[in-house]
Amino acid sequence: MKTGKHPRQISARAPTLDDVARTAGLSSMTVSRALNTPQLVRPATVAKVMAAVTATGYIPNALAGGLASSRSRLIALVVPQINNPMFVDTIQALNDALAQRGYTLLLCVTGYSETAEADTVATILSRRPDGIVLTGIHHTQTLKRVIMQAAVPVVEIWDMTPTPLDMLVGFSHEKAGNCLGHFLAQKGYSRPALIWTDDRRGRQRKQGVIASFHQHGITISAESSVPLPASLQLGREALAALLDSGTSCDVIVCSSDTLAQGAIMEAQARQLSVPQQLAVSGFGDLAFAAWNQPAITTVHIDRAAIGHRAATLLADSIAGLTIAEPIIDIGFTMVERDSA
Repeated sequence: MKTGKHPRQISARAPTLDDVARTAGLSSMTVSRALNTPQLVRPATVAKVMAAVTATGYIPNALAGGLASSRSRLIALVVPQINNPMFVDTIQALNDALAQRGYTLLLCVTGYSETAEADTVATILSRRPDGIVLTGIHHTQTLKRVIMQAAVPVVEIWDMTPTPLDMLVGFSHEKAGNCLGHFLAQKGYSRPALIWTDDRRGRQRKQGVIASFHQHGITISAESSVPLPASLQLGREALAALLDSGTSCDVIVCSSDTLAQGAIMEAQARQLSVPQQLAVSGFGDLAFAAWNQPAITTVHIDRAAIGHRAATLLADSIAGLTIAEPIIDIGFTMVERDSA
C-alpha cells in the first residue's frame, strides 16, 4: 500500500547513544562517560566509542549535557561588522584561544545599532552562553540590565573605561588620535585635512587628532566624512572631493589604513608625490600597511592580543579563577613609515 511518503521520511531517524553503544559493544553508561569525561576513561575505550560515533553518525546532544553541568560551552561574540578588516584578527584570535579551552564561538553581527545589540544579546542569553564578548562600552540601559540579571561573565573589547560591565580589554581611542596628531604636527605638517568614518570610536580618535593639532596652533583645513565600512574606493573618492573643492592641505589624516591606501592611490593618480607633495597617515596597522607603496604611517593596534586576552579573561572567570586584572589596556604604538 502506498503511503505517499518518501521511504526516507518513514525510516530515517537520528542515531542515539544506544546505537553507539551497540556498535561499540559497550554499555550506554560507558559510552556516555567516554563522551562527557574522556579523561576518566581508558584511551582504548574512548577510541572505540569515537569509532562507533563516526560509524553511526551520532551527534552528541550538547544542550542536554550543558543542562546537566550548567555549561553550554558556548561563548557569544557581538561585533558591529565582519566585513571590517579591523576586527578580523581579533575574531580569529578569540576563536582560537577559546577553542583551546574547549569553547565554541558564536558570532553575532549587529551593525552600529545599540538597539540591535540589545535585542541580539537578549536572544543570545536564551541559549545560555557561558560568556559574552561585546564590542565597545556604550550600550543601552536595557542591555546592561539584562546582562546583570543573567550573571554571566562579560568582556568588553576595543575601548577603554574605568567602569566596565565586568571585564575589559582595549585602549583609548582618543589618546591614540592625540598621539597621531602630535606626531604629524611635530613632523612639520600645518595644513591637515581629515578623511574619517562617522562611528563612535572613530569620532573619539578624531577628537584626539583635532585636540593635538590645536595644541600646536594648527586648525583642520577640511574634513570628509565617509560611511562604514571604510574602503579603498571611499578613500579615493574622499580625497578627490577634497582636492576638487580646492582644499589646501599638506597631510591627509585617515581614520583607517584602508582609507589611507585609497587616498594614496588617488594622489598618485593625480601625479602628486607622497609624501613630498601630500603626506597620508592611517590607523590600525593592517597587514598591507607595511607593504603598500609607499608604506603607510599609522598607529599599530595589537588586534590579535585583544582577542587572546579577552578569551583568557572569560575562560578563567568561568573556571572560577581569580581575575587579577579585569581591565587590560593593550595600548598602541605610533609607526612611522614613508607616507608621512
